[in-house]
Amino acid sequence: MKVLVLGGYGLIGEALVGRLLRDGHHVTGLGRDVRDAQRRRPAVRWIAADMAQLLAAEDWLPLVAGIDAVVNAAGALQDGPRDRLDAIHRGAVVALVAACEQVGARRIVQISAIGADPASVNPFFSTKAQGDSAVASSSLEWTILRPGLVIAPAAYGGTALLRAIAAFPGFIPAVLSRQLIQTVSVTDVAEAASRAVAGSLPPRLAVDLVEGDARSLADVLVAFRAWLGLPPGRVVPMPALLGRLAAAIADGLGLLGWRSPLRSAALAALARGVTGNAKSWSEISDHELQPLEATLAHMPAHVQERWFARLWLLKPVVFGVLSLFWLVSGIVGFVRHDAAAEILVAHGLSPVLALAMVLAGSVADIVVGAAVVVRSFARLALMGMIAITLLYLAAATVLAPDLWLDPLGAIVKAVPALCLALVALAILDER
Repeated sequence: MKVLVLGGYGLIGEALVGRLLRDGHHVTGLGRDVRDAQRRRPAVRWIAADMAQLLAAEDWLPLVAGIDAVVNAAGALQDGPRDRLDAIHRGAVVALVAACEQVGARRIVQISAIGADPASVNPFFSTKAQGDSAVASSSLEWTILRPGLVIAPAAYGGTALLRAIAAFPGFIPAVLSRQLIQTVSVTDVAEAASRAVAGSLPPRLAVDLVEGDARSLADVLVAFRAWLGLPPGRVVPMPALLGRLAAAIADGLGLLGWRSPLRSAALAALARGVTGNAKSWSEISDHELQPLEATLAHMPAHVQERWFARLWLLKPVVFGVLSLFWLVSGIVGFVRHDAAAEILVAHGLSPVLALAMVLAGSVADIVVGAAVVVRSFARLALMGMIAITLLYLAAATVLAPDLWLDPLGAIVKAVPALCLALVALAILDER
C-alpha cells in the first residue's frame, strides 16, 4: 500500500515509518524540516510542508492523490512561534479528511492522546479532540489510537525529561510525584498503527494504548534511574509552586523558540494523570502491550544515555551562563571604555582606533549574548562567540602578549569561555 505519514520523523512517527517499511509499504513522510529525516530514512519519499499552512482541502489534494492510507502522527504541545495547535490538530485535519474523501483514499489512522476532550480547558487536549471528531465523522475507514506516556529509544520531549530528572545527582526531584501514569512502548504504538493500516483492526475504532497497570510518576522515575545504571536515589517531592515556576520559565523560553517539555501544557497533562482503559486494546487484539519494565529491557541503556541524561538539565544553564557572560562583558566594555582603550593605547594604538575597537567589541559581545537565547539565532550566535574569542586571543597575542601573564587572568579566562561555547554548539540540536 501507499501510505502517507504526517510527522514522520517525530518520536512516534519515525517508529511508524520504520514499521511500515518493514511491512513492505511504500511510505511518504511529511514534515516541516525533512533534511535529517532524509538521511535517516532514505527509502522514504519526503515532503517538506507545514501542516499549519494546509488548511483547505485543495492544499492536501496533490499530497494524498494515489495514497491508500494516511497516518497522522503530527502534533504540538503548546502554542508558540513555530506551533499553532488549532491549525495543526483541528484545521489541517478537517481539510485532510475532506481531501481524502475527494480522492478516494480509503483509510486514516489518527494518533491522538489520552485525555483528548473537546471540553478541556487545555488547548492541547481540546484541539486534539476536535481533530479526532473530524476523523470520526468522515466516511473513511478510520482508527483513532490514544497512547499513554510513550517510551522510545529516541530522547526528546517528555522522554528526554524523564531521563534527565531520573539522572539528577543524589536524589530524584519530582513535582506531582504521586500522579498515576500508564506507559506504552513506541513499538506497540507502531504495531497498532500497522494493523490499522492493514485493515486488521475493527473499523471505525477509537482505542487507548496503555500498559495494564498504572504506576506513580515516582515509580516511573525510579525505573528510569535503574535503567540508566545509576545508584538508587530517593524521590523527593517538590512543591507545586516550583513546578509552576519552571513551567512559566519554559513558557517564556517557548516564546524564544525553545520547545521545552517542561511547559505549562505538560504540567497540566501530568496533573490530570496519564491513564486510560487498558482493556479497550486487549478486547480487540491478541498483541499484549508491554509494561514499562519490558519496554526498558528491550532498549538497554549505554554510556551515551547517561551522558545525555546528565547534560540535558545542564543545557539551559550552559546557554544562560554564556548569555550572561557575553552581555556583562559588553556592558562593562561600554561603561569602562576609557580604561579598556587606555590599555590598547599603552601598547601603541592610536586613541581613536583603540576606542573604536573597544566599542565595536562591546557591541559584538552584547549582540551574541542576546542572540544566543533566541533558538533561531543560537547557532550563529555560538559561532560568533567562538570567532570573537579567537579574534580576541589573536589580537592580545599580537598587540599585548603581556596580558597573558595578567595576575587576574583576563585573557586566560577567555579560554574556558571558548570551550563552553563549543560545548553549547555540540548540544544545541534538539532532535
